[in-house]
Amino acid sequence: MEFTEVLSRRRMVRNYIDQPVAGGALDRIAAAALRAPSAGNSQAIGVVVVTDETTRRAIAQIAEEPSYVAAGFDPWISRAPAHIVISVSEQVYRDRYSEPDKLGPDGEQMQWPVPYWWVDAGASMMAVLLAAVDEGLAAGFLGVHSVPDLSVLLGIPDHFHPIGVVTVGHPAPDRRSGSLDRPKKTTQDVVFSDRWG
Repeated sequence: MEFTEVLSRRRMVRNYIDQPVAGGALDRIAAAALRAPSAGNSQAIGVVVVTDETTRRAIAQIAEEPSYVAAGFDPWISRAPAHIVISVSEQVYRDRYSEPDKLGPDGEQMQWPVPYWWVDAGASMMAVLLAAVDEGLAAGFLGVHSVPDLSVLLGIPDHFHPIGVVTVGHPAPDRRSGSLDRPKKTTQDVVFSDRWG
């Protein structure tokens, strides 16, 4: 699939048919998370691929999927045949930027004007979403704010923080979010040449 087609087909899918995802495809999708940028080559991303039905249902339960279904939506979290959980460690970045090649001329540590661990985790998430489309599959993202205790459930180490769950599967018709009714901005609205405006 051409990259422009992957980009145009990517959307947050919130319903899946009852069909498993081939293991090879899941391996490639998960590996895509590691192809994203990593400030200082810190490599502080961790990925948990969940296919066990009991664990997927537990994730759906702590994400309060029943309330979502009661509002008229599909049970997309529990129905997705695979979950890819992306986590990142701020500590790994701080340790990396304490190494001699990353210290300032006077041995000072970098001040973080932007927490690049979150930037890189977002890039990993987008790589996973695009890789799913490239495999002919669909994916949706569930933010970690909706999934308390995810780290405990999956045994994620304390210094790693999950950013959320990417559900992956074969798409089924879904109820589109009301957010999609908002008009899309054009490139003229947001892309500028040399200066803003």
